[in-house]
Amino acid sequence: MRIVLRRGNVEIVLEVGDLTEFSGDAIVNPANTRLVMGGGVAGAIRRRGGEEIEREAVSKGPCPIGKAVVTGAGKLKCRYVIHAPTVEEPASPSSPDKVYRATLAALEEAKRHGITSLAFPLMGAGVGGVSVEDSIRSMARAFSERGEGLRIYVIVLNPETLQRAVSALESEGWRRSEQS
Repeated sequence: MRIVLRRGNVEIVLEVGDLTEFSGDAIVNPANTRLVMGGGVAGAIRRRGGEEIEREAVSKGPCPIGKAVVTGAGKLKCRYVIHAPTVEEPASPSSPDKVYRATLAALEEAKRHGITSLAFPLMGAGVGGVSVEDSIRSMARAFSERGEGLRIYVIVLNPETLQRAVSALESEGWRRSEQS
């Protein structure tokens, strides 16, 4: 299931799937500031892509919220993982502001590295405790500010979450579009 939304010059492709199966340039890891890849999305990335992703990330840390680091992607189909902290410590709470700052940092790091297609999970919405709606609204604010020229995907786990995210974005003025 895939829904494409557009606002201005920015397009977001929302789809149900497995982030670790994304075959574009990069996936985004909603990291902790220590860049340790324990549970949640980070743990799934480490399990699928290999321990070398975590080793490289930790060697570049710590990384404060509002910054991001890029590593190789190990055995994943994409080329890079962008680690953008949404929480201070593993399993600590996130917030809409932290999600916004992490998303903005991921987009800026993508542009710095020539990454043009990248996939995000719902940042901060798992262990971080941010609602689906607050997560996608905070992410979309960053997409509107720095997403032009990028192919942005948001990959969620199930159709219900997809519908909640789409409804939240439509209430913010995003409109469905034909995929370009």
